[in-house]
Amino acid sequence: MPATPAWPPKSTPRLFVEQPLAVGATLNIAGNSAHYLTGVMRLKEGAPVKLFDDISGEYLATIAHLGKRDLDLTVDAKLRDRELSPDLWICQALVKKDRFDWIAEKACELGISRFVPVLTARCVVDKVKDDRLRTHMIEAAEQCERTALPQIATLTRIEALLQKWPAERTLYFCDERGGEPFLDAITAEPGAVLIGPEGGFTDSENAAIRAHPNARPVSLGPRILRADTAAVTAISVWMAKNGDWSA
Repeated sequence: MPATPAWPPKSTPRLFVEQPLAVGATLNIAGNSAHYLTGVMRLKEGAPVKLFDDISGEYLATIAHLGKRDLDLTVDAKLRDRELSPDLWICQALVKKDRFDWIAEKACELGISRFVPVLTARCVVDKVKDDRLRTHMIEAAEQCERTALPQIATLTRIEALLQKWPAERTLYFCDERGGEPFLDAITAEPGAVLIGPEGGFTDSENAAIRAHPNARPVSLGPRILRADTAAVTAISVWMAKNGDWSA
C-alpha cells in the first residue's frame, strides 16, 4: 500500500498573525498576507496554513472561505509551543539602511531574543524605522520556522546604553583594536554583542566601553570585518557555544 502523505505537507506556508491564536478560532486575513496565500501560493479552500502569533506558539489552520481580497482561516490544531529563545541581544550601531535591514533579518534567523539599534558618533545615518525592521524579522521568522520574534528596542545612544546597562548581562564588545578571542570569552551568563558602525567607534567611545564593568573586549579573528559580517559572525559563535545549536 502506498504510504500516507505527511500532513501538513512540508510546502505548507507559514504566516505570522497579530491576534492571539487558539484552537477553534476563525481569523480573517486581508492585505498582503491574503495576496501571498491566494495570489502567490494559489491556495484554495481546504488548503492548510501554519500560523504563529509570538505568544502561544504555532498552529495548523485551514482556509474556510476565499473572498476577492481576503480569506477566512479556521484554526484546527496546535502544533507546538512558543520557543524559548537563547538569551542573546545584539546591540548594533546604525549602518546604511540595506545592510541594517539585512543584519536584523539574519539576527532573527540565528535566534537572538532582542535587537538594540545604537547611535554612535560615526554612524552614517541617525534614524531607524522600527516597523521596517519588524517586517524583515517577521519574514525571516516565517521562513526559518521561528515561533518567537526578537524584541526591538528603541534607538539608543551609546552613552545611554552604557549608563543603563543591566548588571547581570555581559556586554561582549567586538573591537577591531583587539581583545580576548570571543570563543574563549563566552560564559553561561546572559549576553549581548556590541557591533560598531562602518567607521568604527571613536577613541572616547572605545575607552568608555572598555571601562564599563560589564564589558569584555573580544576579537573576531585576525581580519577586520564589515559591520554586517561581524554581527552574523558574533551571533553564530555565541550560539555555537552558549545557544541552542547543540540542542
